[in-house]
Amino acid sequence: MNGGSSFAKAFNGTALAQGDEPECDFGRFRQHILEAVADGARLAAFFGDCVGQSGPVEMHAVLADDAAGVLHVAKTLVKNDDFHSLTPECPQAHMFEREIAEQFGLRPEGHPWLKPVRYHHSQRPGHDLWNPSSTDKSTVGVTDFFRVKGEEIHEVAVGPVHASIIEPGHFRLQCHGEKVLHLEISHGYQHRGVERALVGGPNKRTIHYMETLAGDTSIGHAIAHCQAVEALAGCAVPARAEALRGIALELERLANHTGDLGALAGDIGFLPTASYCGRLRGDFLNATAALCGSRFGRGMVRPGGVRFDLDDARIADLRKRLQSALKDVTNAANLLWDTASVMARFEDTGKVSLDVCDELGLVGPVARASGAIRDVRHEHPFGIFHFSQIPVSTVETGDVFARAYVRWLEIQRSAEFVMEQLESLPSGPVHEPVGPLAASRMVVSLVEGWRGEICHVAITDEQSRFRRYKVVDPSFHNWAGVAMALRNQQVSDFPLCNKSFNLSYCGFDL
Repeated sequence: MNGGSSFAKAFNGTALAQGDEPECDFGRFRQHILEAVADGARLAAFFGDCVGQSGPVEMHAVLADDAAGVLHVAKTLVKNDDFHSLTPECPQAHMFEREIAEQFGLRPEGHPWLKPVRYHHSQRPGHDLWNPSSTDKSTVGVTDFFRVKGEEIHEVAVGPVHASIIEPGHFRLQCHGEKVLHLEISHGYQHRGVERALVGGPNKRTIHYMETLAGDTSIGHAIAHCQAVEALAGCAVPARAEALRGIALELERLANHTGDLGALAGDIGFLPTASYCGRLRGDFLNATAALCGSRFGRGMVRPGGVRFDLDDARIADLRKRLQSALKDVTNAANLLWDTASVMARFEDTGKVSLDVCDELGLVGPVARASGAIRDVRHEHPFGIFHFSQIPVSTVETGDVFARAYVRWLEIQRSAEFVMEQLESLPSGPVHEPVGPLAASRMVVSLVEGWRGEICHVAITDEQSRFRRYKVVDPSFHNWAGVAMALRNQQVSDFPLCNKSFNLSYCGFDL
């Protein structure tokens, strides 16, 4: 990637003075993003920040250059209420630009499908792009949907209320007979205003917001936040704490990947694996509870390190739990790959090519299932992963089978990593005091959660408080992949394709 003078080089979890983040005019800012993405970079974050109560808007971009293992950051000041959209030339920007339009009332001119993301007021009073008092724009999910016309075209609406404990989200499918021509997804039902609540922090509530941004990714988001705080405070985390964080993160991956294999089996009515994995997911959650007292890892990770340590007896207990659970998961997973009827449903269903994956900037197991070598632990290592690497697991077919099999590969490699860490935990403390944050600083913190890349960007003001805190959950990148996976599929494949992504609604809505 050609870094250029418009963007500054940064690294994961390293703070920059705000003066080190170059400001350029919007034309150069836009052109640099387009050139960098064309050269293989990804748009990890793209967001606005209001200067004053209702002043001009600063736009910040974070580009991830995975090949070089570096980040590039820059900002521009948008003085008018519109800007030249990047989306027609850079589809990765499409949801970021819709979010900026909604949050700050800026219109991305030329955006092909501009509409609300979460259906809320602009953060700049009097700059609502859509009139919140209008009945056709203020209700979540009430918006214009893409429509295909024709006598034999029919429309299938799914949600927002779903069966079981699935979170709310609306799906609109345009179909010709059983073939899906287009799927459009509408969110916003889980919007809680978390990013706004983080401004002025950190405070006692901040870490709890992080642990509940996406409840099944408590460890991933907590680590991303703590890395940002530690970088801003100049705090060095003890080696033992880094190892314990890595163990907790991979236990979170083990539990969720195992649950996903069971859910995929359930979606096609293959009950042996579905029933086994439902129990085994609980075994991995119970291992996390043995580590810190919470099945979801809440309370484990805190700025400066972790709150819980392991003695020899608990290490032995965890190793025994993991050995037993991995043996059972192996049997349950092999039932999938060895059953012809399962493979007939998995293979060639919901394909996402590597070209589409790269064009949309997909992340995590979804991207790796399309052949992308894309893993924060490898390209932008953090914590223990600076010293202990986990091989990147990829498959190239980009179908439901690939997304399931990547999970299975990662289960094996994460279990091996956890066992190695338990066997060779460094000695020493598990926490260091965290001092005040540095004023007027910016930091980008990346973590490879079980769904993919988690990105937190923290910017402090002159009083060392958060002026802006941006969170990009992997689901924000990946929901567009679900729509592409359904193209030309049978409408009956929708639940299976959706589950093969297993994205977060609340992590998207924030």
